[in-house]
Amino acid sequence: MKKKFSLLMAVLMLAMLLAGCGGDQTVGGDGSQGGDSAPADTSAPADSGSSDSSDNSGASAVAEDTNTVAVGAVVIARDDVPEDDIYALTSAIFENIPTITEQHAKGGELDLDFASSVTSVPYHPGAAKYFAEKGKEVASVKDGAGSGSSKSLTFGTGGESGTYYAFGGVLSSYISNNTSVSVTAVTSGGSKANIEDLAAGDIQLGFVQSDVMSYAYNGERLFDAKVENFSVVAALYMEQVQIVTTNPDIKSVADLAGKSVSIGDRGSGVWFNAVDVLGAYDIDPDSGISPVYQGFGDSADSLKDKKIDAAFVVAGAPTTAIVDLATSGPVYLVSLDEEHTSALLESSPYYSAYTIPAGTY
Repeated sequence: MKKKFSLLMAVLMLAMLLAGCGGDQTVGGDGSQGGDSAPADTSAPADSGSSDSSDNSGASAVAEDTNTVAVGAVVIARDDVPEDDIYALTSAIFENIPTITEQHAKGGELDLDFASSVTSVPYHPGAAKYFAEKGKEVASVKDGAGSGSSKSLTFGTGGESGTYYAFGGVLSSYISNNTSVSVTAVTSGGSKANIEDLAAGDIQLGFVQSDVMSYAYNGERLFDAKVENFSVVAALYMEQVQIVTTNPDIKSVADLAGKSVSIGDRGSGVWFNAVDVLGAYDIDPDSGISPVYQGFGDSADSLKDKKIDAAFVVAGAPTTAIVDLATSGPVYLVSLDEEHTSALLESSPYYSAYTIPAGTY
């Protein structure tokens, strides 16, 4: 009897021990199940709902508002894409915002006023037609655009760790499934690469930062010559300049001086954003910091491995790379102060002041 009782107690204690060991590993920092779960499918709405901090561990959440600057995320099209095709895809997006928002949180930021607000580059006639029907007159319409032959469209987005790719995949799938226009989203090197690929005819649609789009059209900074064979479909949402760190002692842009900082690939849109922000604080990107030239995903890995102190990420928040980083430990976003923000907006008017709400990560 004693042996049976002892055996029973041993079994019960073992069961309790196993349950206790498993308890801390069933939920990751982002509320996902298990540390061994498969990575998110970034061709789907990878970061929809990732701004909900109620499921986070708390230590990884950014608990304060972050003041920064932002540029627009704009969809452009080759001028030879037919007017009817661009009208159909523009209509599909803006007539179905609630459904798209269910698939990706960025859908909730779509707005007709913002979509039709671009002034630096003319609109494609198909998009302008749709906005006019909604009582929104665009600043200008591209003469001669929209007269090509209809065909399947390839949509250049961005890297797998960014919002362009995730949201672009949602938009492409929705358009293809609900209109006669076939759109396929593909990964790319981002804004500059999309403009170059579009000019070469390798893609017909592309995501671009509004500042990079302006550089291309005017043949400045990133571009030695004007690139003008594209027009605007719509501005979709704002892309925030996010300065990410895992070091709680870095509280301002000034604290980046002397630190190892990823500032995007040299000559990329992110690189110019970093140059602009650092310049507003009189920090030379070549000598005032130890510059590292990496994309979003590599920057996140380097932050996780403590190889760098901070990284510039320019994308719609929440951004997949930062969400994933936050699952491994605390992350912090660095704010710009009002004085330096005002100076930056005065020297570079294509930026807008923007506040990333607490709990976005």
